[in-house]
Amino acid sequence: MAKAAFHKNQRIYVKTVGTWSTIERVVPHWTKGLDEPLRIFYDVGLGREFTAEELQTEQAHNTSAVAVGSENWRLVRAKNKYKAPEECGNHPYPGTHPQVVTGEAEWGGWRTPGSEYDLYPEKIEHQARMIVTAPKMAALLRVLTDFVKLEPENVPHEVQTLCQEAAGMLRYIEQDVPQ
Repeated sequence: MAKAAFHKNQRIYVKTVGTWSTIERVVPHWTKGLDEPLRIFYDVGLGREFTAEELQTEQAHNTSAVAVGSENWRLVRAKNKYKAPEECGNHPYPGTHPQVVTGEAEWGGWRTPGSEYDLYPEKIEHQARMIVTAPKMAALLRVLTDFVKLEPENVPHEVQTLCQEAAGMLRYIEQDVPQ
């Protein structure tokens, strides 16, 4: 027995084709003597009927694209040990400095010396934001390069060139470091 997972006029992502579409018809396949359909297919106007496993909602597609391999890196504010907030009024966040936590515990990750932060607070803040978003940017690069691999003939030459650069960056990020 099957229940409809999608409804008519719903915008969906067709995974097997790699494109967005709208459900034109819900097509139940009935069997004599049963109260519910045996299977349900969806006509999305692409020449054949698709199963629910081949389709994805907008929300599910967007979260899976960004969540691919994403890590929970986050920016936390640490208190300045040696300076009071009044002494560092030129800092973007007086009395604190950024720390990037890259693990589940609050102590693993990236730190900067307080003296360096005092010299270049805006630069260190920018670096911290870049580091925190790095896993998400890498995931976006991965999704982009995978998309271009699926349909290279439908992608402009400029985008293909950018994807080659992105693939090189991903190879660099994911390379095994010799020990």
